[in-house]
Amino acid sequence: MILEYKVLNNKYQNIKEILKNHFNISDRLLTKLKKNQKILLNGFPTYVNKLVNAGDFIEVYIDFEETAPNIVSKKMDLKIVFEDEYLLVLDKPAGIPVHPSMSHYENSLSNGVKFYYDTKNLKKKIRPVNRLDKDTSGLVIFAKNEYIQENLIRQMKNNKLKKYYYAILVGNLGNISGTINAPIARKSGSIIEREINLSGDPAITHFELVKNFKNSLCLVKFELETGRTHQIRVHSKYINHPILGDSLYGHSSKLISRQSLHAFKLSFNHPITTKPIILEIDLPLDMKSVLKNI
Repeated sequence: MILEYKVLNNKYQNIKEILKNHFNISDRLLTKLKKNQKILLNGFPTYVNKLVNAGDFIEVYIDFEETAPNIVSKKMDLKIVFEDEYLLVLDKPAGIPVHPSMSHYENSLSNGVKFYYDTKNLKKKIRPVNRLDKDTSGLVIFAKNEYIQENLIRQMKNNKLKKYYYAILVGNLGNISGTINAPIARKSGSIIEREINLSGDPAITHFELVKNFKNSLCLVKFELETGRTHQIRVHSKYINHPILGDSLYGHSSKLISRQSLHAFKLSFNHPITTKPIILEIDLPLDMKSVLKNI
């Protein structure tokens, strides 16, 4: 993977300015590029303080051979929604975490991605960009190198990577649409649970009612403007409409064995081509079953 830049004017004085200001390369990645001689000027390795002139051609090789020694390779049936040489997007089922942990050392989505990379002889670190709770289903992006990961995380921070969810909530919504603006913090005494707290981080969630059902359930579409841990789950509880089956912020349910929350859509600009990418998937079978039978 190569980033290319041709100097046409005196907008930038040296190569470092091009890398930092045009490509938004971080200091951390810049150090790696320098160390591995991945920066070329007119076909030859160069140093970043080198002055540039009109007509100069800069190439930056952003790909490295990497290892993921702490992640066990485990065969899984991955649902690939999108893939190119820069990123991989999967439809994560409920019941599987994105990252390995002590209790899920070999059965996280990252373990499956490691196996998939191994079969393709891709020597990559496992770099998830967005994160879903274990029992939340839906779209997860894996970047195939550090530059792509940094770009997509920057888009998330700038609200240019849009995340959309469906949830089945308890009760009927009176408002067709609205915005929940309530800061979220870790709940005192808990390492998992979050709560609304004025001293917490800003958290903004937009919602739109899809349908109210007669037996006091509703299907709601959410768009995240911020990305706090458990944001939709906490905000749904805050408006007195917890997510169906959410035992942490509401109650378990006989209708579904997990919180009925699904990340169904992502939109962002491709980190290399800058073209808009819009990915959308259907509701999972367990949520469809709930809606079918109510």
